[in-house]
Parts: sequence; C-alpha cells; structure tokens
Amino acid sequence: MAEVVPNPQASQVKSATRTLDIIEYVVAHGRPLVAQEIAVALGIPVSSLSYLLSTLVERDYLAREGRRYSAGPGLERLQAKGGRPSLAERAAPLVRTIRVQLNETTSFWVRSGWEVEAIVTESSEQALRYSIRTGERLPMHALAGGKALLAALPEAELERYFAESERGRFTSATVTSEKALRRELAEIARTGFAMTDEEYSLGIRGVGRVVMIGGEPVGSLSVGIPKARFDADMQRRTLELLERTSGLLDIA
Repeated sequence: MAEVVPNPQASQVKSATRTLDIIEYVVAHGRPLVAQEIAVALGIPVSSLSYLLSTLVERDYLAREGRRYSAGPGLERLQAKGGRPSLAERAAPLVRTIRVQLNETTSFWVRSGWEVEAIVTESSEQALRYSIRTGERLPMHALAGGKALLAALPEAELERYFAESERGRFTSATVTSEKALRRELAEIARTGFAMTDEEYSLGIRGVGRVVMIGGEPVGSLSVGIPKARFDADMQRRTLELLERTSGLLDIA
C-alpha cells in the first residue's frame, strides 16, 4: 500500500498564495471587510484565514478595528507608486477566486471597439482546459464575455454595432445574424447571464456576466469550460459564483 507523504513545500506555497490574495482583495476594495466576506470571496477556510489575518495585522500589512480589516500602514513600504488601483488590479483577485473555486479558465474582459480584450485571465490547472492570453482581443458576438457586454449597450450603441461590426463565423454554432443575436441579447438582459456553446472554440462552453460600477458596464467576467465537465452542477456553481463575484467591484 502506497504511503502518502505530506509535502511541506506545497503547503507553504499555498499559504503564501493565500496571503497575497488576501492583501490584494482588501486593497482592491478600499473599505473595511469582515473576515467572513474575505473567506467567502477567496474560498479560504475560516480556520486558515484567522491565522493569516492575525499574521498580516502583526506585520502591519492589515489594520484591524473591531471585526473589520483594512489596508495597514505596512503596505506603504511595498508601494512603488501611489494612486488608486487600476481596473485590472481590482479585478485580478476576483478572477483568481473564480478560477480557484471552479478550477476552470476565468477572464475579465473590457470592450475595445467591437471586440473584447482580456485584461486579466487565469487558466485552469487541468490538462483539458480553455486557454486565453492576457491582452488577447476577440469578437464580441462569439464569446460569453462579449455577449454580456453587448446586452448592456444602449439601443443607439447596439444599432451602431450591427451596422459597423464584422461578425465572422468560427464554428457551425456561431450566431452571426442580427435577428438571432438580438433574441439572445434580450434573454441575457433578462437573466443576467450570457451562455455560449462551441461558438468560438469547439468543445468549449462559456458563461459570462457583465460587471457594473455606478450603474455603468465596465467589463465582464467569463468562465470557459470544456463540455466534458459542463454538467448541471457545474452550471449552477458557475452562475452562483459569477453572480456573487460580479457585484464586488461595485461596492469597492
């Protein structure tokens, strides 16, 4: 019978990663957070989180007031420049949260003309996975993240999109006609979620949700999942996680 030997190095790396995730998440929100919020958002067990938070407070990287934690004075020692974090910096810990909890490729998209650009992306650690490069620009009509942003456009802007965009077909499932796309966008606006089924890449299902700040769409979160792993439970978990996570930037 094979003996399972603990790997201290792997445990240390995991703790270090979680520590960085906590710092990034608290800094990105710019307001005091309770431990439960951090635990839920980052998927860290409360028992482990308590020790990490105590260590960060002790080193002045976090400040504690009552039950709430905020950025501490020790972070100033690490700053190379001042100013509010960029949208990509604020979105990064949320993308990581989704990727860690689902172990599926997750991206944050912003609009660039009639394309979407992945400004943050984290790939699944599984052998069979979807792959997107940071900085990659892709057509809005074929991706879940793009459709989520299209559905949030005002009618005048949507008219421009259909008049100006080139909607190429990437697979036999790609939806390109204005009539069919409008039907989809109306459904996305109603449900809050965009779904794709092999429209850009064969064998890949996509789920996306627009991200709003101050009532304005600033980007979208999406998850690319191989069809071999996309069952009812995976769909439910993905929808729940996207709904919960997409609102976090708006309260930062």
